[in-house]
Amino acid sequence: MASALDNLRVLDFSRILAGPFATMMLADLGATVTKVERPGTGDDTRSWGPPYDAAGEATYFQAINRNKDSLVLDLSSPEGLAHAHRLAAEADVVVENFRPGVMDRLGLGYDELRAANPGLVYCSITGFGREGGAALPGYDLLVQAVGGLMSITGTPGGEPQKAGVALVDVLAGLFSTVGILAALQHRGATGEGQRVEVNLLSSLLAALVNQGAAYTAGGVVPARMGNGHPSIAPYEVMRAADTDLVLAVGNDGQFASLCTVLGVPELAQDARFATNTARVTNRSPLREALEEQLTTRSAGDWAKALTAARVPAGVVNDVAGAFALAGELGLDPVVSVPREDGTAVDLTRNPIGLSVTPPTYRSAPPRLGESDRPHRTTHS
Repeated sequence: MASALDNLRVLDFSRILAGPFATMMLADLGATVTKVERPGTGDDTRSWGPPYDAAGEATYFQAINRNKDSLVLDLSSPEGLAHAHRLAAEADVVVENFRPGVMDRLGLGYDELRAANPGLVYCSITGFGREGGAALPGYDLLVQAVGGLMSITGTPGGEPQKAGVALVDVLAGLFSTVGILAALQHRGATGEGQRVEVNLLSSLLAALVNQGAAYTAGGVVPARMGNGHPSIAPYEVMRAADTDLVLAVGNDGQFASLCTVLGVPELAQDARFATNTARVTNRSPLREALEEQLTTRSAGDWAKALTAARVPAGVVNDVAGAFALAGELGLDPVVSVPREDGTAVDLTRNPIGLSVTPPTYRSAPPRLGESDRPHRTTHS
């Protein structure tokens, strides 16, 4: 069975998370990805542990580098640079996330590589762009802070909070993948390559969606609300008898059903709660009234009863519980990806479903310098 990006050759100079995430997305869809790594240590995330998998490999690196070959090149040597140039001349896509100017100084910048390969799609991922922010370090935590995300995450009056994963890097990786595919579509029609530029700060600002528009279109500067929602209620975490329960009530009909299941249908007729606008205005007494009922039964019991009534509700899972739920729902969230020695590593399934050209899981994340491996195919 063919893959969507068969015959696409990607030369990957990126490391850490945003770039490797983008190139893994391309690799899962069939692209041949050559990951260029520095001698001795390779990608920084090879040493970012614990935790490690059963083979002693850092799980951070494993998460974002399957389906790739690893090629060790010393880009400070003439031989290494010459090899890199030969590979770039044959590549369809180059991805890099060095500080702005580094690839140019190495002789591997867009203009130089394009001269030898006019159809090249060249993706640069930076922290803050190539202009005024070129010298700023592009670390996810830093961008979450200066980009406003931490100002709206956490409890009111409490310490600003980061997301539990390097969310901005993941977003930038996804935007990079979209940009690369759009550039490839253009190249297919015209033969012309182009430069794709994505930066972490702009990626975060775009991902602020309604919170960003509250500022740009409404002049409102959002603030931390804990688990509450600025525009919907009840849409938050509430206490049940044993643990926490999430309610995600998006309209008045769902609210009426919630009140019926809780045994207090009169709340839906109360003028303070009859409409979403009223509920947002009166969220404190609403929460008090709902928790008075919710604390009489377990979160699991309420989740089951509310789901049956088509009210969005669920317990707050840990990561193990989340994977278990996906398994119960038939989503098969884990794939076993083969290693060269006959063993395998279990990784999270690519979430993209394609009926004709699904993602494939051909090879586990490579050990340093492990290249030119046979491309075995394991389909979704």
